Amino acid sequence: MKLKTPSPWRTLALTVSLSLGTNAVMAAVGEQEAAKLAKELTPIGAERAGNKDASIPEWSGGLPKGKHKTGEPRNDPFAADKPLYSIDASNVEKYKDKLSAGQIELIKTRKGYRMDVYPTRRSCGYPEAVYSQTKNNATQAKLTSDGLDNLAQAVGGGFPFPIPTNGAEAVWNHRLRWQGEGRIEHYQTNFINADGSFYSLAQDQWVTMPFASSKAKSPEDVQDVLQKLLNVATSPASRAGEVILGHFFMSKPNDAWMYFPGQRRVRRLPNLAYDNPIPGYENLETVDQYPMFSGQLDRYDWKLVGKKEMYVPYNNFKLVAKRPIKDIYEGQYPKRDLMRYELHRVWKVEATVKAGKRHVFAKREFYLDEDTWMLLNADQYDAQGKLWRVMEASIYPAVELGACVSQEFMSWDLNVNRYIAENATQESKATDWLAGAEGRIDPKRFESEELRRFGDR
Repeated sequence: MKLKTPSPWRTLALTVSLSLGTNAVMAAVGEQEAAKLAKELTPIGAERAGNKDASIPEWSGGLPKGKHKTGEPRNDPFAADKPLYSIDASNVEKYKDKLSAGQIELIKTRKGYRMDVYPTRRSCGYPEAVYSQTKNNATQAKLTSDGLDNLAQAVGGGFPFPIPTNGAEAVWNHRLRWQGEGRIEHYQTNFINADGSFYSLAQDQWVTMPFASSKAKSPEDVQDVLQKLLNVATSPASRAGEVILGHFFMSKPNDAWMYFPGQRRVRRLPNLAYDNPIPGYENLETVDQYPMFSGQLDRYDWKLVGKKEMYVPYNNFKLVAKRPIKDIYEGQYPKRDLMRYELHRVWKVEATVKAGKRHVFAKREFYLDEDTWMLLNADQYDAQGKLWRVMEASIYPAVELGACVSQEFMSWDLNVNRYIAENATQESKATDWLAGAEGRIDPKRFESEELRRFGDR
């Protein structure tokens, strides 16, 4: 299906659909174009208006910020909603223009797989500080013109390119999606076989994102750090005590270290980037697939294809509610009754490996939610053009943060007929989304010397 850009964007997107590799990268947009953020566009660049048949409603600000005590059950404001219809193998052709290739593949090849479609709720908004910083970025943010498309100029605490003019800018919005300044999370990674049997790796993780602060005036202010994370395996016993410390940067190679409790040694991980497999993940996930996509952009040409209406996971309160993991991830896909799909507008971005570069995924298709810039669906293809891995992320509003967040995501490897359910929080302690803003994360935890102290205990 040929994608059409929405009316406020048509001329802009069709005339400047630039790829990553060009040297013609400019500042985002002029003052006149940026003024749309206060009118027909939302403060982060989505269309305020609904669609023609009102199946996508007008954006009215999202759910308001509210109180929520960490550990208490989340209130589902849409619990009374009923499915409008379901999409399965019997009627997938009817809805294929609003599905990705990966979604169609799962519906056709996984017996019993269906997508229950609910009323669309545009529940996602952001704090005023995020809107203010995004407005500043709209006319000031820039990418480098050296063919690498690193972030050359932007302020922190907002989205860099609310009105993107090329695919690289749209992907940077995902890389810098705002989910607070840091969090403490507890989750399981589940490695699931075709027969439904699985093995779980439980982990505690501390994450800090210094560029999410509105105090950051440039990438240099935070030493080019995109995020730092400290991940500690807690079970099974054979892996308990393994620690990975990662420093992920915006424009230079990542730094990473791993502590092996059996050896009481810390080793540097030289290749925690691009398509290298994540250590201990059974070759089911590359480093830049976590979470959904977090890699540097220099190995691909990025094309901003346009917008489309698409069924995507949204307001998935049932999926993230507390319950045993075994009751969720069964067979070849998560339990269908727990998944909620809604019709939303998404940006489609195509990534194609540059001439002279290499990556195991020769082509990638990304679908980014217009209201959050979160990557909700991703299809990865091999060098022969065959669909290889299909990814899907869930999203829900965290009212205490005043923003939507995403943790749980799945990746199906079609070649080995397995899937991995990542960041599964349902059996674990609740995520502390305000840990960074409220000072519950010690910056010293993310230093390599601190990690080496594990070996002295």
